[in-house]
Amino acid sequence: MRLAPHELWRGIRSNARSDVLGGSLLLAATVAALILANTPAVSWYESVRDFTFGIPELHLDLSVGAWAADGLLAIFFFVVGLELKEEFVTGRLRDPRQAALPIAAAVGGVIVPAVIFALINMGDGDALRGWAIPTATDIAFAVAVIAVVGKFLPPALRVFLLTLAIIDDLIAITIIATFYTDSISFPWLALALLPLAGFAFLVQKGVRAWWILLPLAIAVWVCIHAAGIHATVAGVLLGFVVPVVPTERARVPRGEDAGGEPLYDGLAPHFADRWGVVATLFAVPVFAFFAAGVTIGGLEGLGSALTDPIAIGIIVGLVLGKPIGILATTFLLSRVPALRLDETLRWPDLTGMAFVAGIGFTVSLLVGELAYGSSSVADEHVKIGVLLGSLIAAVIGGALLARRSSLARRSQLSSRGRGV
Repeated sequence: MRLAPHELWRGIRSNARSDVLGGSLLLAATVAALILANTPAVSWYESVRDFTFGIPELHLDLSVGAWAADGLLAIFFFVVGLELKEEFVTGRLRDPRQAALPIAAAVGGVIVPAVIFALINMGDGDALRGWAIPTATDIAFAVAVIAVVGKFLPPALRVFLLTLAIIDDLIAITIIATFYTDSISFPWLALALLPLAGFAFLVQKGVRAWWILLPLAIAVWVCIHAAGIHATVAGVLLGFVVPVVPTERARVPRGEDAGGEPLYDGLAPHFADRWGVVATLFAVPVFAFFAAGVTIGGLEGLGSALTDPIAIGIIVGLVLGKPIGILATTFLLSRVPALRLDETLRWPDLTGMAFVAGIGFTVSLLVGELAYGSSSVADEHVKIGVLLGSLIAAVIGGALLARRSSLARRSQLSSRGRGV
């Protein structure tokens, strides 16, 4: 059977946005960066990463690595903004009772790692700037782990993790905008409102033409960057103004119902579908490639990094702080009758998921650069801490979930054998 062009493209997009592919590309980019940074090719890697170009008059004379962090990640955060709004308007976060536990778990999973990092680095004011590094969950890696090892786990577990990770992203955006903005240029910030208002007006009217919307989006990004706020915030703001619910003007056909009546999506899911591919296949892997390349310096360099309280705080925060915060908060609030856990979830499942949530990568590396400066000694130790902590959390969480999935598979086979 021959697929129609739109059906073929839909299948390509679906595969491109799959959990496993997204995590695999991130992993490949990270491994490639580590190899290049620890071989004779390091000079080439650093020369490419540190090559600067742009427009100095607009504060845009940036290195390639900075363009990846400030520019390409804005695409990722645009998709995050779209998905956040969709969840709040029509998705899992619309029902407060259903969303309360994963939201609270996300908050607990931010507070406890931050406290652990602060306690380990107490007394060092400069080091304490990195308190937010171990608070983030990398949704691409975390969901990829569950997709690989958790085929037979309850679907509610993935929903719990996705909701937690979405709120985690929202908290991360707030932290970046609030705590990692040194000074704000209010004239530039006010100027950003003009293209943002134009973008919002056009999408509310159903305009989808990229050659109209993209220049406005770039103008918002430039103004936010010049205002001194991390430019990824521009992506979130743009995502928040896109309509979720289809209207007479702002809608996209997506098929027909059983009675032959046309069905429509709002522009937010449509844009998330299109730009999510760009974020998954290009923006996030390229950022990871330029952000994860740390020169370890052999066993001596690794030992030096692992004795740095910054790296220790990150590793302990990710591996222990995240699961403790998530599980403790979930346990306490699940005692409230109105906030019961989904009946298909078991505590061993949640324990594995909580460790997987300790995979902090994209946002953790970004916060590390904002806290200590790109390519500084502290930032190099941040990268080692994030990579090692995320690896340990992934191995522990993946092993627990693989075991639970294996038991669930045996139970299903046994039930079928008995004809249940």
